[in-house]
Amino acid sequence: MNTIEINYLENLFLAQKESSLHGKWITYNDIENLFSKYEAKFTVTQIGLSEEKRPIMQLKIGNGAKKILFWSQMHGNESTGTKGLFDFFNCIEGVSDTIFKKILKECTLVFIPMLNPDGSQVYTRVNANNIDLNRDAVERAAKESKILRAVLEAFTPHFCFNLHDQRSIFGVEGTKNPATISFLAPSEEVTRSLTKGRKETMNVIVAMNKMLQNVIPNFVGRYSDEFYPTATGDNFQKLGYNTILIESGHYPQDYHREESRKYTFFSILQGVYHIANTSNFDNYKDYFTIPNNDKIFFDVIHRYPNSSNDVSFQYEEKIIDGKFVSKLNKTDEYRLNLKIGHSEIVIDR
Repeated sequence: MNTIEINYLENLFLAQKESSLHGKWITYNDIENLFSKYEAKFTVTQIGLSEEKRPIMQLKIGNGAKKILFWSQMHGNESTGTKGLFDFFNCIEGVSDTIFKKILKECTLVFIPMLNPDGSQVYTRVNANNIDLNRDAVERAAKESKILRAVLEAFTPHFCFNLHDQRSIFGVEGTKNPATISFLAPSEEVTRSLTKGRKETMNVIVAMNKMLQNVIPNFVGRYSDEFYPTATGDNFQKLGYNTILIESGHYPQDYHREESRKYTFFSILQGVYHIANTSNFDNYKDYFTIPNNDKIFFDVIHRYPNSSNDVSFQYEEKIIDGKFVSKLNKTDEYRLNLKIGHSEIVIDR
C-alpha cells in the first residue's frame, strides 16, 4: 500500500490549512465566500436549496475513471469533516506535485461540503424539519436527502466518503486513549456479511489506518457495524456504492477539534491517494485488527478518594444569543471505576 509520509502531510497541512475556519460551529455564512477562490480549477455549482432555502453547493474536479463522492455536515453540528475538506480544496487549488497530479489524473472527485446548512446554522444534528438526514435514506422526506440521492445516482461513484463527528465519550478498546478517528465499512444487511463492496471499502480504510498509526498510534477505532435499515451509509453500500465512514473524535485537550481536523484531512488525502494508485482492493483483513470503539470516557470526573461516589460530567454544546456555548452537566452515571475523564479532579473531603 502507498502510504504518504507523515512529514509531507504535516508540512502540507501547515501550508494549506483554511485559516478562516476554526472551531466546532461552522455555518454556511462561514464558507459562502470561499467558493469563489476555487472556481478557476473546480466546477462550482449550486445543486439545490435546503428546507429554509440556504444554498447547497457542489465542487467537482478531476478527469479520471475512478469516481469518488464526499459529503460533510449532514449533521449540522458535525463540522470537522467540513474543515478538512476545505483544507483539501486548498491543496488541490495550490499544490501541483506528483501526489495531486496522480489523484486528478486517475480520479473524478465530487464534494458536497455542507449538506445540512439549516442544522449547521443553529448547531443541531437534524435539519429544519427535525429530520435526521442520516436516518432518511429510505423515505427521503427531507429536501437535503433528495439532493444527495440525486447526486449519487447521477454521478454513480465507485467510493463515497461520509464525514461525521463522534462524541468525546469514545475511546479505543484496550487502551486509555480517546478515539480521535474512527472508521466504518457499513453493513449492507442484518447479518453483516462481507460482500465484495464491503471488502473494497475495508481495503481503503486499512490504508488510512496504516498511515494514522505512524502519527497517532492507538488513537484509531472501529465503529460498530450494526445494520441500520434507514441509514445513509448502509443503504448506499447496499446499492453498490462503497461508502467509507470517517468519524472525527476527541484528541486530548482538543475541544475545538483542530487536531482531529488535521487527522481527518490526513485520512481524506491518504484514502483518495490509495484509491488513485490501487487496482486491486481485495486486501481487507487488517480492517479487523483496528480496535473497536469503547464508551469509556467522560469530559470531567470528580474523584473522591476512598469512596465509590465519583461524579461525572459531560459538555452540552448549543447556540445561545448567537454564540457557541459549552455547558458542563452532571451525568447520571455513578459506576465510574472503569471510566476515564478527559479531565480528572481529585476532591479531598
